[in-house]
Amino acid sequence: MFTGLITGVGTVREVQPLGGGKDARFVIATPDNAAWKGADKALGASIACSGVCLTVVEAGEDWFAVEVSAETLSKTTLSAWKPGAKINLEGSLRLGDEIGGHLVSGHVDGLAEIVSATPENGSTRWVFRLPPELAPYVAPKGSIAINGVSLTVNEVEGLTFGINIIPHTAAHTNFHTLQVGDAVNVEIDMLARYVARQLSFKDA
Repeated sequence: MFTGLITGVGTVREVQPLGGGKDARFVIATPDNAAWKGADKALGASIACSGVCLTVVEAGEDWFAVEVSAETLSKTTLSAWKPGAKINLEGSLRLGDEIGGHLVSGHVDGLAEIVSATPENGSTRWVFRLPPELAPYVAPKGSIAINGVSLTVNEVEGLTFGINIIPHTAAHTNFHTLQVGDAVNVEIDMLARYVARQLSFKDA
């Protein structure tokens, strides 16, 4: 489990095809900050990489490696990762840690497209377009994780929703690298997922 509070931005160092090119191994350089200098990158540790929960298969002082299946590549932005790509990082939640964002599982539900990014007072208003199957799970003032970042939904209209990103969030995540038309990993609030599941049996 994670909180959606990013502790650093890593960089893809290597991309190595596996399984006849259908799977992949990524080597990710960790950021040079206090949170990651002493971070637990032990074999088998879980790290959220731009919202995707991945397992460490090898690690060094300033890097770690993960292996990703074709299924994950097909459902997330990882298929587009190249050396130099900036990745939001968060280590797994420990029992007793403060939950400052919201509970995030690291299981991406799908991709959203960036429609616009417009300066608004001291922040930036971002608008995203969801696939039709995810739109019913997103509500105004609800929580959503975008590339692993815990955010609050401002408004929803059809398949689109808006959020505001303050300068601090932009500077300390990979939001400052994103452009209109880019795809982002989306994880809906797990409470919305379970409520929808219960309602599906209401008339059963």
